[in-house]
Amino acid sequence: MRLLTKLLAAMALLPLPALAQDGLAVGKPHPQGVGFQTAATELSRDIHWLDSMILVIITAIVLFVMALMAFIIIRFNSKTNPKPATFTHNSPLEIAWTIVPIVILVFIGTFSLPVLFKQQEIPEGDITIKVTGYQWYWGYEYVNEGFGFESFLLAKDELADNGYAEDEYLLATDTAVVVPVGKTVVMQVTGADVIHSWAMPAFGVKQDAVPGRLAELWFKAEKEGTFFGQCSELCGKDHAYMPITIKVVSEEAYAEWLAGAKEEYAGIPQAFQVASAQ
Repeated sequence: MRLLTKLLAAMALLPLPALAQDGLAVGKPHPQGVGFQTAATELSRDIHWLDSMILVIITAIVLFVMALMAFIIIRFNSKTNPKPATFTHNSPLEIAWTIVPIVILVFIGTFSLPVLFKQQEIPEGDITIKVTGYQWYWGYEYVNEGFGFESFLLAKDELADNGYAEDEYLLATDTAVVVPVGKTVVMQVTGADVIHSWAMPAFGVKQDAVPGRLAELWFKAEKEGTFFGQCSELCGKDHAYMPITIKVVSEEAYAEWLAGAKEEYAGIPQAFQVASAQ
């Protein structure tokens, strides 16, 4: 029993978030890492907890079935049971192995459906960004600010100049999406040519970018830092070379970046927005 308890505890720890990285760059994979990336949103924390809970349940089921099979093999082999039984069914047992799985599935569904609904019920966003997948890069449009830009993979020799580490090759982009911490961000996702998929593991979000359709996802980052994702739908020969980089900054830093971005990408000037609002 003590061995079983230790095994269940060890299995439950496997999907827990990895330790946070030094500094602010917390959203990237680690060599020989085990489990999820560190959760940076409530959605991601919910997924991690649900995965841990289900892992404990399925581990208990596997161990129970293995123990039951071992008992049957030992108790009912030809040596210990030379005269086999002749019954064809056992109604109480059949009812039990029908009802118990139903109860387990209802229990899992009770916790998993709220997590799913939370992801799919899109709240009103403080910031709306349209994401378009291309072969093989991403385009971003800040819908309410009137500007957009494309985001391409950074070459190895460009990483240091842009403040990225060598192990962030295939993760870092030349232009990052910038959002403020603690604000609800709604991403409108579509594709321009084939099906892509916009995925950010640390945020617990993933949405297919389908040409001709506009899907949505949302997140609210709880910590500042740089977070990396990648296209997660096979979309052609350079599928592995269209990463996603998001920088979560303070509201003050975001306002400063936004003013510069409007000037650089010909966005709607702040003075025009104020006049329109009046």
